[in-house]
Amino acid sequence: MTERELLSQLDLTRLPKHVAVIMDGNRRWAQERHLPVVFGHRAGVKAFRLVMETCREFGIPCLTAYAFSVENWRRSETEVRVLMQLFEQYTRAERDKMVRTGICFRTVGRFEELPESVRSEFSKTIEATRHNKAMTLNLAVNYGGRDEIVRAAQKLLRQGYDPDQLNESTFGEALDTGGQPDPDLMIRTSGEVRISNFLLWQTAYSELVFTPLLWPQISRQVLLEAFLEFQKRNRRYGGG
Repeated sequence: MTERELLSQLDLTRLPKHVAVIMDGNRRWAQERHLPVVFGHRAGVKAFRLVMETCREFGIPCLTAYAFSVENWRRSETEVRVLMQLFEQYTRAERDKMVRTGICFRTVGRFEELPESVRSEFSKTIEATRHNKAMTLNLAVNYGGRDEIVRAAQKLLRQGYDPDQLNESTFGEALDTGGQPDPDLMIRTSGEVRISNFLLWQTAYSELVFTPLLWPQISRQVLLEAFLEFQKRNRRYGGG
């Protein structure tokens, strides 16, 4: 289906409010082309930029991207170093554009354990964009869903909450995405059919879309196809 055909079928009043993406397949993309892994991650950054700009164009209020999990530290020292450099470069290069286009940049995950140079660039972008309202971009770096739930529980305990005071709303506010709507659409690339410890609490009722394409192959058309698939589903939130 062409992009024009997809647009003719999309109801622009029923787009998801929060899109989450698992950006999987950068390494395989590079390996299939007999390229160093760094080329796959650079292609992945380009694909991410396209997805972010498309979501911004269509007025999606929130986008959360799984960029680096707590398990990813097990990768080679070289690959981890390349990824950290890419995080620095991307946030520095995109900062002014985010300010101009109204994107509020945030991170989710164990921020304090990242290298100082990465934290510095992230902090500058967070501060520069904190008043923006057009779209919230959450970059999940050093992130794990179970870890986030444990950290939220620890936070509430430190705040002295009585068990009888706790409810789903209170707990949700203690998560890294507190104050934002839960993702109503999650997209995963690379043919894997699992959510890999990503936003475990928040995706309880998300619609899941899986594509065999590797992350660097994602396109504007693939994203619109996911939006259309989202609109075709009957969201019953656990009902029969």
